[in-house]
Amino acid sequence: MQELGRIHQLIIPFMGREIIFNLEVMFMTWIVITVLLVFGFFATRKASMLPGPVQVSGEIFVKMIYDMTEDALGERSKTYAPLICALFMFLLTCNWIGLFPHLHEPTKDLNTPLSLGIMGFFIAHYAGIRAKGIGSYLKEYCEPIFLMAPLNVIGELAKVVSISFRLFGNIMGGSIIILVVSYLTFSILLPPFLNFFFVIFIGAIQAFVFTMLTLVYISVQVH
Repeated sequence: MQELGRIHQLIIPFMGREIIFNLEVMFMTWIVITVLLVFGFFATRKASMLPGPVQVSGEIFVKMIYDMTEDALGERSKTYAPLICALFMFLLTCNWIGLFPHLHEPTKDLNTPLSLGIMGFFIAHYAGIRAKGIGSYLKEYCEPIFLMAPLNVIGELAKVVSISFRLFGNIMGGSIIILVVSYLTFSILLPPFLNFFFVIFIGAIQAFVFTMLTLVYISVQVH
């Protein structure tokens, strides 16, 4: 079993340790990126005043995300709206790709949501420093008294853990439930319904929640 698991891994020795790359997750991630690039190409290839269905769906989606970003960030929305839009589209496609045979959600691997959570963390705090200045930014960690600074730092780091494990837990949990029920019912009737429910509905909800929490974290830092 250990050798079988290594087939999907690239192991590189480094300073007496092993750096492990999950090739399956990397491959699925590139499939998601390719799908998004193809969608973007066809959505903008023949942009016109009388748009086609692909252009309409793309414009409605982008406008919805931009409006939510503007509500949260005000005049700064133009800077961060592309990030929020791309993040939601990426997560949504990652969560929905599991509908297709032999394809698996990259978000089932903790490295994917954790990496996105860390990315959001650094972007949010960079935005805070840029908006307030380094002095005012650091001063907030000492409120209401300077002894609270360590707890405030831990609280910020906990946000990364919370947002990442929430996404990972829901996607992985849904997959486990589908496997267990499929085994118990011999894959008759109920598992396809569960698969549709967890992949489409739960996947969309979790992508939206992760994206909105990232947006909220940025908004908290800049205001």
